[in-house]
Amino acid sequence: MVVRKKKTVMRISKSKIAKTLIVPFGLALASGLMVSNSFAFDPKSKSAEVNEESGPLDLFKFGFKAYQNGEKKQAIEAYRYAADKGHRGARWALANMYAFGDGVVEDDYEAYKNYQQIARQGVEPGSEDVGYFVNAIMSLADYYQRGIPNSPVNVNFKAARQLYFQAASAFGVPEAQYRLGRMILDGVGGGNNIRQAKKWLNRARAGGHPAASAVYGNILFEEGQTVRGLAMITTAHERAAPNDKGWILNLQERAFALADEADRRTALAVADDMLKNGLN
Repeated sequence: MVVRKKKTVMRISKSKIAKTLIVPFGLALASGLMVSNSFAFDPKSKSAEVNEESGPLDLFKFGFKAYQNGEKKQAIEAYRYAADKGHRGARWALANMYAFGDGVVEDDYEAYKNYQQIARQGVEPGSEDVGYFVNAIMSLADYYQRGIPNSPVNVNFKAARQLYFQAASAFGVPEAQYRLGRMILDGVGGGNNIRQAKKWLNRARAGGHPAASAVYGNILFEEGQTVRGLAMITTAHERAAPNDKGWILNLQERAFALADEADRRTALAVADDMLKNGLN
């Protein structure tokens, strides 16, 4: 069984989206910020560098600088003003801070509402906001998979599956392709279809997703492609994130126990070659 993290962790191969998602809040703004450390954010002060009438980008930059300086209460306030003025990056930053309890009491429902606003806005292909949008729908899918206690957000596997499909098909996100493939394989949120599951898992695998390689390899093993399947599982275990190594090891040990000695040796040789040549 796959160990699910509480929070969604993105694994995105496309450089533009990846940069948007893995750089904390400020993205490419880290250079060129002109806000002085000496200014405090007081939305009622007309003499401050920014106030409630400032433009959304200026508020966002101020919030990012405050965040960098460890002044997270000021960052949250600035992000709120920027978000209310339509800055998606500010709303995304605010959502993440609530989701992870970063500078504020952790509140998944508050994070959910902010992610939902980003998702409802949609995004134009090629927009600089694509990363925010993708992160938002992935986060919403994660919430729908587990629900949010003491809130109106209940477990809704069908909604989660639809969101993963959107991220997987429209944006080619390996993590979404993997999660969609698993849901289709297990018949969660809709019918199960081994052919469709393999398609999405294979795409995620090709995108460098070790967990997808493990599940895809296990399917191949069970279909009779012993050497290839076992080699893929073995390679996936070597490349997997720490939290995935345990369940992938279980798949590997089971496959080793069922394979004969000749197939084991061949699979190990194939796996070694895949690792040396960077193959998935």
